[in-house]
Amino acid sequence: MSRIVTRFAPSPTGKLHLGHAFSAIQSHDRARRDGGAFLLRIEDIDGTRSRPEHVFGIVEDLAWLGLAWDGEILFQSARLDAYAAALERLKTMNLLYPCTCTRADIAASGSAPHGPAGAIYPGTCRGRDGVEESGAAWRLDGAAALALLDRRGRTALKWHDEIAGVQVADPAAHGDVVLARKDAPASYHLAVVVDDAWQGVTHVVRGEDLRAATDVHRLLQALLELPTPVYRHHGLLLGADGRRLAKRDNAPTLASLRDRGVDGPGLAENLRAGRLPIGFALPNDYL
Repeated sequence: MSRIVTRFAPSPTGKLHLGHAFSAIQSHDRARRDGGAFLLRIEDIDGTRSRPEHVFGIVEDLAWLGLAWDGEILFQSARLDAYAAALERLKTMNLLYPCTCTRADIAASGSAPHGPAGAIYPGTCRGRDGVEESGAAWRLDGAAALALLDRRGRTALKWHDEIAGVQVADPAAHGDVVLARKDAPASYHLAVVVDDAWQGVTHVVRGEDLRAATDVHRLLQALLELPTPVYRHHGLLLGADGRRLAKRDNAPTLASLRDRGVDGPGLAENLRAGRLPIGFALPNDYL
């Protein structure tokens, strides 16, 4: 069996909360259980929202919890050439097209179906002549991508989840996803697939809210001929209102718990045992 490699890959767009700690601990422990490596990757290619002070906070929070990572921290902002190369490869395969539609355009389109992430792009710019590439987003032509894989003899895009078992990806349910924009040289989907392969990540441990994204990731792995990790999509911590913890909802941060004198390693042990602070809960189907 090859060495287990996991990673924790937060975006430095805000402070970490208890849900992040829950996920980081699971990723850390999955590697350590089998003598593997636990990596820290900072997904900071969103230049409009990423902040250096949040990077410092991430490092401080993990140290407070007693989690140590292996090797140097990888910053996605230093990997732009790798993402550009992946995009260029997909372009040479005639699988990308420029798109100038805004979110408002898509929302206003009566022909936009809905998928796991909301409204699916209706393909307005697909095959359209004269779309100005400068400043446009680059979308993956999902139908063309699947047709190419069919010509290669693909049977099904499968992946294994350690909790849910064998899964069959359905990338068509996501439509033509954006892989790059003027303000973001690579989307989350593209960057995470390229980086997981480059870092040799064998096991991706992340929240259930990202399960649907694996459909897109599996498609990109097949197109770019990259290895497919084993996945583990764990349940999410819930707040007192029954909603999952999220930055946008001002979930209590780890920094605030630390300032209140909470013991970090003790909190980590409680999370491992499923013992949560008052006001938090595990989902009913938590595994």
